[in-house]
Amino acid sequence: MGVEVPGLAVLQALGVVDDVDENLRRLDAYAARVADHGAEILVTPELFATGYAPALVAGSDGPGIRAELSDIARRHGIALVGSTVDDAADGRYISASLFDRQGTELTRYRKAHLFGAEEQAAFTPGNDIPELVPLLGLTVALAICYDIEFPEFARNSAQRGADVLLIPTAVPATGDVGGLAPEHTYNAERISTILVPARALENGVYIAYANHTAPDFTGMSAIASPYGTFLGLAGYGEELLFADVDQAEVVRARELNTYLTCRRPGLFA
Repeated sequence: MGVEVPGLAVLQALGVVDDVDENLRRLDAYAARVADHGAEILVTPELFATGYAPALVAGSDGPGIRAELSDIARRHGIALVGSTVDDAADGRYISASLFDRQGTELTRYRKAHLFGAEEQAAFTPGNDIPELVPLLGLTVALAICYDIEFPEFARNSAQRGADVLLIPTAVPATGDVGGLAPEHTYNAERISTILVPARALENGVYIAYANHTAPDFTGMSAIASPYGTFLGLAGYGEELLFADVDQAEVVRARELNTYLTCRRPGLFA
C-alpha cells in the first residue's frame, strides 16, 4: 500500500473590498468544491475576506473573521490558510492563520516584510519567524506575499525543516514601466513565473502561492514543486489549482540539488 499523499488547493479570486459577508460566502463555496475534489489543504489570497486595501481594512474584525474561517474549515473537513488583520497591543499586523480540518487554529504568522507605503502606514511588520507545523504528514510554514521575494526567508524555513510554504499574496499589477525597451521593462508577474519556482528549487520545498485576480492584481497563482517546476499556474481570472504534495519528493529533490547541505554561511552571510 502506498503512502497517502495530501491534496493541495490554491484559490485565485478577488476579495471585494469591505464586503466580508460576500467574500466569506464565496470562500465557503470554494471550500466545498475543494472538499468534493478530495483535496485536504486550501490556501487563499492575502486579506481575501476583507479585500486587499490596507488603509481601508486595517480596522477590520480579525477575531470575527478568523472564527468564520475556522467554521468553514471545520464544516468542510479541510485545512485552510486565511489572511486577516491581527490587532494587538503592540501593533496592527497583516497575518495568516492555518486552521486544521477540525477548525483549530494551529498557527498564526505576522507578515515580516511590508510592501509599499500604504502597507507600511497601516500596519506593523512582524518580528517572529513562522512556526513549523506538522500537517497531514508534512511540515508546513506560512509566509505572506512580499516575504517570499527575500531569499533568506524561504531558506530559513527550509533549513529548519519545512516541506511546504503556504503563502497568501496580493501582488498589484504593474504592467511595463513606460518608455523603456522591452528587455528593460518590469512586470510583477515575474514574481510568480521566476521567483516562486526559484525559491522552491533552491530550497527543495513545495510552494503554494495564492493571489487575487487581474486587472488590479497579477493573478498567476502557483503551486511549485521542490524541483522548481509548476504543478499548477493560474491565468488571470478566478481559478482553483490542485496538486498532490509528497514529502518523499522533498527528500529526493534535496538529494539531487544539495543547496542546503553545501551552503557556506561562515563565508557568505
